[in-house]
Amino acid sequence: MNDATTSLVQSPEGVLLALLAVAGGWFFIEQRTRWKLFQFVPPLIFIYLTPVLLNNAGVMPASSPVYDALRQFGLPFFITLMLLNIDVGATVRVMGKGVLVMLLGTAGIVVGGPLAYLIVHRWLSPDAWGGFGALAGSWIGGTGNMAAAAVALGTSEEQFGLAVLADNVVYIVWLPILLGSKAFAERFNRWARVPADRLARMEAAAAQEEADERPVAMTDYLYLGLLAALATWLSGYLAPFVPPVELRGETVISTGTWRILLVTTFGILLSLTPLRRLPGGHNLAMALIYVFVASMGARASLAGLAQAPAFLLGAFIWIFIHGAFCVGGAWLLKVDLHSTAIASAANVGGAASAPVVAAAHRESLVPASVLMALLGYAIGNYGAILTGNLCRLIAGG
Repeated sequence: MNDATTSLVQSPEGVLLALLAVAGGWFFIEQRTRWKLFQFVPPLIFIYLTPVLLNNAGVMPASSPVYDALRQFGLPFFITLMLLNIDVGATVRVMGKGVLVMLLGTAGIVVGGPLAYLIVHRWLSPDAWGGFGALAGSWIGGTGNMAAAAVALGTSEEQFGLAVLADNVVYIVWLPILLGSKAFAERFNRWARVPADRLARMEAAAAQEEADERPVAMTDYLYLGLLAALATWLSGYLAPFVPPVELRGETVISTGTWRILLVTTFGILLSLTPLRRLPGGHNLAMALIYVFVASMGARASLAGLAQAPAFLLGAFIWIFIHGAFCVGGAWLLKVDLHSTAIASAANVGGAASAPVVAAAHRESLVPASVLMALLGYAIGNYGAILTGNLCRLIAGG
């Protein structure tokens, strides 16, 4: 890896330009070319891997004030913004017990991660638990939770890269399974003893929920920035007063971790107020997230990818444990296959994939699927930090 004195790009302005060019460039390529490749491999993996290659080729530095600023300010900003639009009430009104199936799927992530790690950790580096924690963040909430969990757990850039790789490879396999499951809906619903009127009740509830289509105004960005800055300041101010949590003489929840948990909590609390209706927060958060992911890649080494086969094996074991929890929850709660597939997509694919699965299964549920995915944002950081530390216990055992 290269420091700022030996790389081709050295100035903070040049580093920021490179990160924005990488993040924006891949989306530009996707939108202009419409290559089928992007249907299977989202731009995220290219946004991460391009700075890895640029760093290892001597073009970008492994350390920069830009990376530090993104970690210090960009991270809490996008956590706050992506949590702001959560609407738990609307989600429950439309999806009903489907929300509980999603939460059981989340439990499958928290339980499945340590079980899979127990099987494969002997072939991984001692710090691979951090990569599993980061992957749990993505599979409970989304890319933003993955980035936040990685920082909270102190995940190395190499392990974060493995998490990004596993996330995308599993996505390629899991998404077609969720989409294709529609063919078995009738048989599944009979097996799960789904009430005959459940789908009609869901569609009626979905029709009553009105989406806010108001265009984003300039002042909305000012208000969003103010809220994100407030949550960032409060979390940074309060975190040093919360004592670290130690286990076996090792700090498992540090001041930095408390800061992320606090800003997550503030974001959730803000979503319970009328401020939830401010438009534009989600798109702004996602833009920050992709630039942050690019900065993570710029600090990574290619050497860490040698562990990819074992990490991927663990990820596939893990995802099928999650699937078993979803199916078991559907049978226990008498929930239809459409809701079950959406619940899994809301966990594993987040707000990008849940609407795709909903459109394939039941188009009227697309808005509710987005709400369900946003709910994952709220619990993603908590669940990922718990998962990572459970894996950490196994690593130390």
